[in-house]
Amino acid sequence: MGEYLDQIPEPIRAHIRQITSTSGLPAGEESVEMIAQAWLEKKRIFEEEVAANNLEEVETFAADDAGGALLMTYSGSLLTVGPLVDDARRVEYSSIGLRTDVPQSAANDASVLSADAAIDQVAEFDTGPIRRSSAVFKIAVAREELEPEAEAQLLSDVTQVLTEEFVEINKTVIRE
Repeated sequence: MGEYLDQIPEPIRAHIRQITSTSGLPAGEESVEMIAQAWLEKKRIFEEEVAANNLEEVETFAADDAGGALLMTYSGSLLTVGPLVDDARRVEYSSIGLRTDVPQSAANDASVLSADAAIDQVAEFDTGPIRRSSAVFKIAVAREELEPEAEAQLLSDVTQVLTEEFVEINKTVIRE
């Protein structure tokens, strides 16, 4: 293995290899290392943005929780799960490029989680922009209770920053 892949938690290493195989990059360890390096940078930025925006990382997010959450998957995709309003949530999915086997982005204003979201488990939706995600690596929620509109705006703002940063990271990986 390599310098960057060795720094990634074991369960995610196989996922990094799978992402590399569907990324359009040349096959080989050099490409795996580039994807691993980008993944580590995305993890760092996610953690920094969570801390900077008064969010906290949690192990689970209940499907019936009134609040919202921000999820980062093993593949580095983002799921913005808005607060529960009238038994539904706005959920936005962003694959942040690199993968050619999933949509780049999708959203649904009437999403319903099938079950609680948990670290190392896929997030599944009865109704949503996607039916299921890759396994969840990180979950962040607001530290303090906010009005649904304020919380939705906070999560949207953080997601926008993360998306822009992740796209910039991908530019270092994808050779134009």
